Amino acid sequence: MIEQSQSLDMQGRYPRIITIWVFIGFMAAGALLWLLYEPLPQSLAYHHFADQRSLFGIPHAMNVLSNLVFCLTGVWGVTSIAKRTAKLSGIYLIYLIFFVGVFFTGLGSAYYHWSPDNATLVWDRLPMTVAFMAFTSLVVSERCSEALGYKLLPYLLALGALSVLYWVWQDDLQLYLLVQFGPILTLPLLILKFSGPGTCWLWLIILFYLAAKLLELSDHQVLQLTEGLVSGHTLKHLVAAGAALILVAKVNALQETVHHQTSGK
Repeated sequence: MIEQSQSLDMQGRYPRIITIWVFIGFMAAGALLWLLYEPLPQSLAYHHFADQRSLFGIPHAMNVLSNLVFCLTGVWGVTSIAKRTAKLSGIYLIYLIFFVGVFFTGLGSAYYHWSPDNATLVWDRLPMTVAFMAFTSLVVSERCSEALGYKLLPYLLALGALSVLYWVWQDDLQLYLLVQFGPILTLPLLILKFSGPGTCWLWLIILFYLAAKLLELSDHQVLQLTEGLVSGHTLKHLVAAGAALILVAKVNALQETVHHQTSGK
């Protein structure tokens, strides 16, 4: 019986270790590509958004004001976590950092869109990397090992900040793009391979994020299709904030499930 138990344990452990190393391999491959290829500078045309309308003295009003949804979602997420635990450690701390990153993404993005240029874009991208890296740590914690995800968190946050600082220093976006898109390309592997709480919620978050990127790339086309009503970038803000809102719903829904189970209902 002991040998059989050890065999089952090894069967469960080795695929998990292999998958974690595959995840690390994807990130390492991305880093290698970054080192081998020519620098990718920030195009100044990026700052020329489709919707240039002002409202009540606010320049680029729709792109500025749509960031309010990030701030509200971040506040809701932080209060949801605060209601459920008095001890901010482990996975609860990761959730908290994610929602704080979402809140400051709203502030930073509003500041950037008020006067879009490379200098203000820094304050848009820095808090976004906090949210990206915290979400990566969160999935690792819930799917592989809570201890591993928690230990990875400071390194991932440092990598995210470094990617923005490196862009500012070298005008090279490659490391930042690795931080932004690397998790989206590799996290589905962990979600598919390992069971964990809120699988449907996680897939919805990824789909919302991909939809937001598509809207960002279709900024002018969406403004034309809606006959000047709303641009793709404004909708991108709303849909991306919706992805964070889904994580708030995930926290609340799973907590309700635990409450009903422990109360015997």
